[in-house]
Amino acid sequence: MPMRALKDQLPRFLLGKHQLIMTVMFAAFFSLIFLLVCIPISHNAWFALGRGEAFIFTVIFYLFSLAIIVMSKVLLYIQRNADNFPVYRYYLWNIAEILIIALLYFFFTVEGDKLGVINLEDTDLWRLCLSSVVFTCLSLGVPYALMAQYFMIEEKDNTIRLMNYNEVVSDAPLTPSEERRITLFDNNGVLKLSISPDNLFFIESDDNYIQVWYTDVSGELKKYMLRCRLKTVEDSFADSDLVRCHRKYIINIRKVSVLSSQKDGYEVELDSDATPRIPVSKTYEQAVLTRFNSRF
Repeated sequence: MPMRALKDQLPRFLLGKHQLIMTVMFAAFFSLIFLLVCIPISHNAWFALGRGEAFIFTVIFYLFSLAIIVMSKVLLYIQRNADNFPVYRYYLWNIAEILIIALLYFFFTVEGDKLGVINLEDTDLWRLCLSSVVFTCLSLGVPYALMAQYFMIEEKDNTIRLMNYNEVVSDAPLTPSEERRITLFDNNGVLKLSISPDNLFFIESDDNYIQVWYTDVSGELKKYMLRCRLKTVEDSFADSDLVRCHRKYIINIRKVSVLSSQKDGYEVELDSDATPRIPVSKTYEQAVLTRFNSRF
């Protein structure tokens, strides 16, 4: 990966609750199968099923490792709201997690040998340390990479669904105004909401859900929630009047009446008194200012 790409902002969907839970579950299953398969081909592998002290050691190590991974993912989930979370930080976080588990494996192996629970054929500590790192990298690094790739493909597929509204079957031809409607699909590709850009105010993120603020045909302000990621909406309507201004918000730039400078940055006021003020974070400040000024 190019160095420049490592400094890019990490796609927020990789830090979603659903994604992290699925990653932990898949990694737990994959690592258990991987390490048990490695027993016959490694002279220092001590994992065992059945009864005996080696099995108890295996269970204790596995539970300790799982607890570390869960705590790590909880902390990672908390970090999802950080305005600055580059790709390289995500890589370093996972590498640190893998090295901690490798150190735990090394500790259990050495202590097990001292207690007589494990009978090592090779007591060279450097080789044992290296094999611990290699085992852990394969048993955790591989499922982490596979799940990240799966979620990237899933996100791309959702984006394509959002962009292909013209392929929806209809009993009447779409007019030019209808083609410009903001169409929102859920994560299963089901069309949930179709709104005129003139009626949409902003979209708010709530974890893996979004909340759309809009006015109906009577002019009443309403909110609609569906399971979809804000990043998907941002990518799908990059060339529209929808502008990302914050990790939690996308605004309709046409609905912005006031852009004011505050102590902690800019705030946006929309054309409806019933809508709250929307903060503009430093990450998106320049883009919002450029789009706002281009209207005049």
